[in-house]
Amino acid sequence: METVTLKEAWSGKADCETCALRDSVLFAGLEEQDFECIHSPIDTFLLPAGSTLYRAGDEGKFMYTIRRGLVKLVQYLPDGNQRIVRLLQGTDVAGLEALLGNHYQHDAVMLQTTEVCRLPVEVVKHLDQQNPTLHQELMTRWQRALTEADAWLTELSTGSAKRRVACLLLRLVHNKENDLCELFSREDMGAMLGLTTETTSRIIAEFKRQGLLSIKGQHHSCCDIPGLKLIAES
Repeated sequence: METVTLKEAWSGKADCETCALRDSVLFAGLEEQDFECIHSPIDTFLLPAGSTLYRAGDEGKFMYTIRRGLVKLVQYLPDGNQRIVRLLQGTDVAGLEALLGNHYQHDAVMLQTTEVCRLPVEVVKHLDQQNPTLHQELMTRWQRALTEADAWLTELSTGSAKRRVACLLLRLVHNKENDLCELFSREDMGAMLGLTTETTSRIIAEFKRQGLLSIKGQHHSCCDIPGLKLIAES
């Protein structure tokens, strides 16, 4: 699949029944007859890093499942600075507020090339009325979003600068069996943590000197998970 722009993203109905992520995304548990009720196209497409999925204030007509990649949800402060309020990764859902008829609350911007499924809100509402399994899954997604929001407040916005950076790196590790994480700009990292770009850069450099972080490619790094946990828990 090639990277496309939003204008080029209308790729037709996605094959949700054979989706490799079906067991972990929003439509987990749906039966064949449920898919037969879907009459609006569910599109899947790639967006390059730096592109915008939707902007704060846009009318909420769609929800989005993140298949792979990384998305930042951004609020802009009165002085024009950005504050990143949450990260979305594979199997997360963006735009849940659209289910309530609300406009989007944040800018959703790609930090990496990201594969996304676009779900018309009316499709989700219709299936929700017919399928209690989907309703339960929606409630689970809401709870996960609230838990993540609380985590950003408690883990990533309080404590020393070193502790905040360590907590963020631990969250970026793909899974507990693998110490690989994918970093992005120091400016974005600082915006997530309420730190200046200079402070974030200094701490990343210090972690590298201490062996807590080792570069394995242009964007990939290996984390010393036990060492970072010691800092995060201090």
